[in-house]
Amino acid sequence: MITLSKKLKAGAIEKKEDEPKRISIRDKLLVKEVQEMEENLPKTCKVDFPNHNILNHFTLNIQPEDGFWSGGKFKFSVEVPEEYNIVPPNVTCDTRIWHPNIGESGEVCLSLLRQNSIDSLGWAPTRKLKDVVWGLNSLFSDLLNFEDPLNVEAAEHYERDKESFKSKVRDYIQLYATR
Repeated sequence: MITLSKKLKAGAIEKKEDEPKRISIRDKLLVKEVQEMEENLPKTCKVDFPNHNILNHFTLNIQPEDGFWSGGKFKFSVEVPEEYNIVPPNVTCDTRIWHPNIGESGEVCLSLLRQNSIDSLGWAPTRKLKDVVWGLNSLFSDLLNFEDPLNVEAAEHYERDKESFKSKVRDYIQLYATR
């Protein structure tokens, strides 16, 4: 994969005279972290960079093999802000899904994506993109804790009637997550 650092070293990126000549801290971190993330992807995940020169925006596709969401294809957009690694990446789910920790409009509830987390498992500068990928992947396998759900209706549905919940998940997969 062509990385930003290789392009900069090769002089392939043209710099305008009025542009700063420095690479941001975020971009320096991303050069290393993207490579590490790609080397450590779960087998159910695939990362896609729409523009290989822009490492701060990518999509993550997750295809769970087991559990309620098996057979679905779920796409997440990941935006890494300039303030990274002090602040977490912004993640949205682009695939409509019935899930206690993912809102129907794409918001994602994952403690490591929170700037301030009451469980002390929130974002810290020591976290990396691979942690985000593994955390998102775990949303499809770890159905242990719905004490603080984003989609309260889905969490209550799961607690009330697991078979009906599973049926609704399957319906959503058929309608939205098989493309």
